[in-house]
Amino acid sequence: MARKRKADGRTPRRALWLRTLIAITACGAAVGGMAAYRTYSDDTTTERPVTMEEASRLALSRLNLHQASPVAVTLTATEGGGVVVRVKGVVDYRTHQAVGSYQVTGSSGTSGPATGQFDHGLIVWDTGGLGLAPVPKGDNRPPWQQAEHIPRSGWSARSYTTDPLDAGLQLLIGLGADRPDNPLLLAQSGARWLGRDRVDGRNYDRFAGPRAQGVTPGAGPDDGRSPLTYWVDADGGLRRVTMRMPGLGTPTTVEFSGREGRAKLPEAPWGTG
Repeated sequence: MARKRKADGRTPRRALWLRTLIAITACGAAVGGMAAYRTYSDDTTTERPVTMEEASRLALSRLNLHQASPVAVTLTATEGGGVVVRVKGVVDYRTHQAVGSYQVTGSSGTSGPATGQFDHGLIVWDTGGLGLAPVPKGDNRPPWQQAEHIPRSGWSARSYTTDPLDAGLQLLIGLGADRPDNPLLLAQSGARWLGRDRVDGRNYDRFAGPRAQGVTPGAGPDDGRSPLTYWVDADGGLRRVTMRMPGLGTPTTVEFSGREGRAKLPEAPWGTG
């Protein structure tokens, strides 16, 4: 994926929105629509503020991710113009490092209706940015094993921009935490219960995250509701997070598939030598 630098092409308003969003997630004041998952609502109750029990489970979700590391993840981001980027990988929340593979599908933008896959490769990311590299020819091993054998010079590294993929990666790497959030602050900051869904045979409560500081309930886009939605089970396990971005009808989606105990994240992309 020949990712381009777009740091200068975004409006200050969009950049401020992203920084505010990441700050909410990192501080823990704390996909729907993917064909691989059968999801349906089994509760028609109107949305409401979270109870303290629900806030406690939401508060545990980031700690549970940290303790389950390394965790298998799938991120799906719509870039506009029919282009979709899907990243499948592993995140270690103890080191805040991640590795995986990516595929870009959709319209190629050339004359004619050609669609399909037109880019793929390996990706590593952490709190500071991301790196891309080609898949080694003939190597069918998992991405974390492929990445181990690519020298540091083989990675094309860059800082984050505010496009949907980068925003999703930056959100994803910050979701885990080594301690639970404060459930009282979550409840006071506007977290809301939205409904209950069943995903792959398991029940999940769907929550809107806390509002950004200074946002008035009922005002602004989505009535001031957080752009983040969480799917949390009865034990505080986090299955899915969606993030709505201004100007895009399809949210960026992150799916968690549980612990990937076989994975050993490579050291090369983050090496100092």
